Amino acid sequence: MLPRPDALRHRHGLGDWRRHLVTLRATLDRVLFHIGPPEPAPIVLGQRRIYVLPTPAGLAFAAALLVMLIASINYNLSLGHALVFLLGGVSVASIVHAFRNLLHLSFTPGRAEPVFSGERAGFHVIVANHRNARRPSLRLGAHGAVVPFEIDAEDRADVNIPVATTARGWMTLGRVRIETTYPLGLIRAWSVLVPDQRCLVYPTPEPSPPPLPEGPSSTPGRRAGSAGDDDFSGLRRHQPADSPRQVAWKTLARGGPMLTKQFTGMDGGKIHLDWNDLPADLGTEARLSRMTAWIVAAEQRGLAFALTLPTVSIAPGQGSEHSANCLRHLALFGTEGPADA
Repeated sequence: MLPRPDALRHRHGLGDWRRHLVTLRATLDRVLFHIGPPEPAPIVLGQRRIYVLPTPAGLAFAAALLVMLIASINYNLSLGHALVFLLGGVSVASIVHAFRNLLHLSFTPGRAEPVFSGERAGFHVIVANHRNARRPSLRLGAHGAVVPFEIDAEDRADVNIPVATTARGWMTLGRVRIETTYPLGLIRAWSVLVPDQRCLVYPTPEPSPPPLPEGPSSTPGRRAGSAGDDDFSGLRRHQPADSPRQVAWKTLARGGPMLTKQFTGMDGGKIHLDWNDLPADLGTEARLSRMTAWIVAAEQRGLAFALTLPTVSIAPGQGSEHSANCLRHLALFGTEGPADA
């Protein structure tokens, strides 16, 4: 059933409102916080980059002081006046402490290890304190994640910001917020920065991929780790393409799930992962997901493999570096720019 015109107009209006909100936020960031492209490291917080406002607790505290002041004036209470001005002075002093808790902090982007799509990327930010004073009650946040930490005098902290990933390719850290409510929780001092940092996100491996494709053997016999008939190596979940001779019928007869026997062959042939050998009905992301799962499986079993994509061919190799290079090309397949950028 087709959606009604009023529903389409509602969705269209909601999308326009969100786009206007994103544009407004970007404009405010650029005008108020001077936020633009990624900043070169190190990023040092000067006086003009730190902003101070009361927290909800600070607003409630100010309202309570106002009520106390009105009551002291109404009843002519000298001690009431003294208490109000004392607490007011303490709250004003907390503004200075909150501001100084962020002043001259230095931020340097750290390493962000590649992850698979769906996992959490870990963006490491090195925060340095060059002052001879401890910096307590700090919070660093990005993409909805907030990490509390503190830094000792003339020390540094390696803060890891976990960020959820949803798509392959390069993921930038983007807008980062540093804030503190030290010392009383009445005042919030914060600043916004954009470190030049990104993380490579690999495609999500297919949960239950078919067996690794057969490759040419260098010696008579079967490849190591192939689905041969030599040495039994274990059971795995049954695939529709598996031969009935490899089904673990005894396990199935006992009421267990349908599993397939795996065998280890004799020699160490190479595997060729070719984009054109995949089924024609597989989409681009499904192909990348399957090839990612095959690369992970080949690396875990110590097998040599070659990779052929429509845009690049990678010679046979093995090991973590070879796998990382192949996964990098899969992550950046179809995106702008070369894979070695």
